[in-house]
Amino acid sequence: MDMNNFFNDLQGKINQAIENSPAKDIEKNVKSMMTQGFAKLDLVTREEFDIQAQVLAKTRAKLDALEARLAELEAKAAAPK
Repeated sequence: MDMNNFFNDLQGKINQAIENSPAKDIEKNVKSMMTQGFAKLDLVTREEFDIQAQVLAKTRAKLDALEARLAELEAKAAAPK
């Protein structure tokens, strides 16, 4: 028996043992419990977070531009004529 076949066979048997073990059921149950727990929390997806971060950055840029424009207009209004 060549070593490659031996290791492939061993890996297959280990994978089969893991699939048939209670560990697989525990993993499924833990995933299910975590999914339910996260569903109860007020969480957002990464995509939603990234979109809101972009909106916030654009809003901040507009606010900075408006603040600069306001300062310019105030300076013109305060200047003696």
